[in-house]
Amino acid sequence: MSKILVFGHQNPDTDAIGAAIAFAHLQNTLRDEEVEAVALGTPSEETQYALDHFGLTAPRVISNVKDDTENVMLVDHNEFQQSAADIAEANILAVVDHHRIANFETANPLYYRAEPVGCTSTIVLKLYKEAQVEIPKAVAGMMLSAIISDTLLFKSPTCTPEDVAAAKELAAICETDYEAYGLEMLKAGTNLSDKSASVLLDLDAKSFPMGDKNIRIGQVNTVDLKEVFDRQKELEAAMEVENEKNGYDLFVLIVTNILDSDSELLVIGEPKDKVEAAFNTKLENNRALLKGVVSRKKQVVPQLTEAFA
Repeated sequence: MSKILVFGHQNPDTDAIGAAIAFAHLQNTLRDEEVEAVALGTPSEETQYALDHFGLTAPRVISNVKDDTENVMLVDHNEFQQSAADIAEANILAVVDHHRIANFETANPLYYRAEPVGCTSTIVLKLYKEAQVEIPKAVAGMMLSAIISDTLLFKSPTCTPEDVAAAKELAAICETDYEAYGLEMLKAGTNLSDKSASVLLDLDAKSFPMGDKNIRIGQVNTVDLKEVFDRQKELEAAMEVENEKNGYDLFVLIVTNILDSDSELLVIGEPKDKVEAAFNTKLENNRALLKGVVSRKKQVVPQLTEAFA
């Protein structure tokens, strides 16, 4: 009997990896088949901090499914351009996600659980409780880390009361002071000085078809916007290379200050006027400050999608 792979999106964040680990563990308790959590990229420093803290090994990295199996389960994404290279050829058994549903179809019926919460791991916690399966401390720790990451320690507008309640429940299971731990984990993900511009752009980037355009939206977290924008020319050159190499019409980089809960955009490509319309702002030197904006999912993608419609 072939194994089942569980994975999150490309350029995985803490939820993509944490939810995969947690959902795979749950499925292994409920199924006879072997279920393995894998990843479509190496962990970020933030995610590695969480893995190390709770004594877990990072899932092995894959780029396609066919080398292992044809059966997969997706967490923290559904759009095919954000998934494995050969996802259209795979047999998708289940999806657990908290994003919009787009560019997704299957040949066979599947289990699909999508809820408008701040983090996929919040939904996975519900699945454990519904199945009456106990969560190991380390797995609970990764789920807690995922919620902290996706909600920026409950500061993001995507955060719901369900996420807060889930985080507190998971913190009790893994015996962790979520506030102190969460701040240290988020800070671990803001070490950007030793990374090249191309690495920064790819840390947390997703592609979105909008109208007839192909838009790449990346996000990096920092505690100092100036530190990032001191490298603006380097970043712009790397963004132009990415646009040319991958056929992106527009590259939007969101640089988020996790302490102030503001973001500044850096935009390369055209049409820039659509970006200005989406946020009712004017780009100056390819940049615009967006006060109170921290969430790509809720405060950037919907606004750009409408502007490009």
